[in-house]
Amino acid sequence: MSRIHDIPENDRPRERLLRLGPQALSDAELLALFINTGTKGENALQIGQRILRDYKSLRDLSRLEPAILRKIKALGPAKTALLAAAFELGRRSAQEPSHAEVILDRPQRIYDYIGAEMQALGHESVRIILVNTKFAVIRSEEVFRGSLNQCVAEPRDLLRKVIIHNAFGYILVHNHPSGDPASSEADRSLTRRLRDASSAIGSPLLDHVIIGTPSPSREQPYFSFKEHGML
Repeated sequence: MSRIHDIPENDRPRERLLRLGPQALSDAELLALFINTGTKGENALQIGQRILRDYKSLRDLSRLEPAILRKIKALGPAKTALLAAAFELGRRSAQEPSHAEVILDRPQRIYDYIGAEMQALGHESVRIILVNTKFAVIRSEEVFRGSLNQCVAEPRDLLRKVIIHNAFGYILVHNHPSGDPASSEADRSLTRRLRDASSAIGSPLLDHVIIGTPSPSREQPYFSFKEHGML
């Protein structure tokens, strides 16, 4: 059996982290700390290396549901729970605002506020962000899960949240798990319906932002309806 204790002490992931800091560890070494114990023929570091080979990147691995993670060889319920918790903590810390007001007055700030969280999802999610007159966030919540082609939510269902929380206006955000943020006809149709319904109650749809993933082939990893003159 290949064991982590067969590695010289100073080269073991835990000792390297304590000596050099977590930024000095490779992705596989960080995974090994959560995996902790190996199996016959593989130590924790080798398991981490194998998982990364199979799933290509930490981003792809973090998007797996716990039920899928648990099917990976050498990950039982306890290790799966630790990994899922670590990924969720990372998502929450990326989204968590500072104590200062979060101002979402332009698309880049919207992306910075919620992009990392949305990119980590393996499914399509539709969020509504309510803001006050200074464009500061009042509330953010998921209002639908699934493709907009299947979205049956009527504008009044979304606008009810705007009215209940006395918001000046709101921003709609959803992700494209494919990574391409280009708008579809379903995206454009829903945006038009919400724009028209919102103007009737005096609480405007300020933007609709589609979150994709970074790629050398596109200028930015998101699409803003306002930025493209479609609102």
